[in-house]
Amino acid sequence: MSESTAPDDTALTTGALARRLGVAPTTLRSWDRRYGIGPAVRGDGRHRRWRPDDVAVLEAMCRLTSAGVPPAEAARAAREGAGPLPGHTAGGVRERSRETGGLPLGGDVRQECRGLARAAVRLDAPAVAEQLTQAVDRHGLTAAWQEVMVPTLHAVGRKWASSGDRYVEVEHLLSWHVSTALRRATRPAAPGDVPGGPGPVLLACVPGEQHTLPLEALNAGLSRLDVPTRMFGAAVPAEALSAAVQRLGPVAVVLWAQARSTASLALARHVAATRWGVRGARRTPSVVLGGPGWAGRAPGLPRPIALDDALETLAAVYDAG
Repeated sequence: MSESTAPDDTALTTGALARRLGVAPTTLRSWDRRYGIGPAVRGDGRHRRWRPDDVAVLEAMCRLTSAGVPPAEAARAAREGAGPLPGHTAGGVRERSRETGGLPLGGDVRQECRGLARAAVRLDAPAVAEQLTQAVDRHGLTAAWQEVMVPTLHAVGRKWASSGDRYVEVEHLLSWHVSTALRRATRPAAPGDVPGGPGPVLLACVPGEQHTLPLEALNAGLSRLDVPTRMFGAAVPAEALSAAVQRLGPVAVVLWAQARSTASLALARHVAATRWGVRGARRTPSVVLGGPGWAGRAPGLPRPIALDDALETLAAVYDAG
């Protein structure tokens, strides 16, 4: 066996390299096939094994595509070790690469957050989808939401807020794929509520509130606890919310408000006072408040801060109902 084809213990598999770079394995295979960005040596002629020189080329490819360089041009520059591309000064590419790759995640986050952020900045949809699926499979839904999805979403949001409306496309793509991952993690609803048993948990954003991802995570988590839900999503009008409560007789109603401007304590109290059922045995729902908009504005009503707290609170309410 020649030296060039000898096994190399330092070489990485495609899966290991994908995790390191924050891309999907299919992306690496596509770059190899389309642009010739592949391993110099294949151990048995089929399986890719990436050596340090190969990894350096791919790291350059990732930096350039994150900076907005078209993939074909980025591949040429990375493969040839070329200087600045036309229209991209050396300083400009380096500066933009630091900016797009350096989302403000902080130091105390899971490694998956960094890979997910890099993939989102590159608008690499297959990598984003794959990493979200792996996070749920590896850590479970609650930990994946609290420790991977939320920190990355917050980092993208902070970058967007501080960059003059840039990175909106990154936030939209990441949010879409987080929503898709949460819905895939949601177990199918039971055929029907148990007769005579407690009603479902109703999940709704207050009027004017569009942030649904936390409720989608809560809906998925409750489904895994076999707690029936009714998900109404964004900006539910007050009249529609009241009508739904009276029709469904929910054991609990979760009202999400991201901003103080949408958090209406009058609405929360109105929902809590809504009654249904036969005379002499009327019932009212437990109202649980979610979101930072309620901070300091909801005396006497439960306001769990994290997903695990909300799941524990609502499961207890349902079991007691």
